[in-house]
Amino acid sequence: MPLGTDVERLRAAGLRVTQPRLAVLATVRERPHLDADTITRRTRVRLDRVSGQAVYDVLHALTDAGLLRRFTPAGGPARYEVGGDDHDHLVCRECGAIVDTGRSAAPGPCLDPGAAAFEVGYTEVTYWGRCPDCQSQHRSETPHQPPGGER
Repeated sequence: MPLGTDVERLRAAGLRVTQPRLAVLATVRERPHLDADTITRRTRVRLDRVSGQAVYDVLHALTDAGLLRRFTPAGGPARYEVGGDDHDHLVCRECGAIVDTGRSAAPGPCLDPGAAAFEVGYTEVTYWGRCPDCQSQHRSETPHQPPGGER
């Protein structure tokens, strides 16, 4: 998204337009699914002088305003992406790669909250497995074993 759009989005959310906010938005847009420490390092490349606390404060403000979405894969640090749509994630158990599933916002039958009397605002589902790169690396390192063990 062009810079003007981020300026407009910040103003529409009632937030002041600051260089740290613009830099964090650009960093997360460029590389979604990063943790706060990585966002801090990458933001410092854009802005020479920004404290880690300032980046954490910006992440908090942008998340509260709905401009960023925060999600936490089990056992890992919180991750951030540009907010907006409701979608799920695929996480590789070997290399940690995270990708969006592309699922539509409407919950499928296995995600139907049923009669729990809750008004569902969004869902957060994480699928765990092995990415294509790790699958192919695993295949090249491990000789094929027939079902039932060695023969």
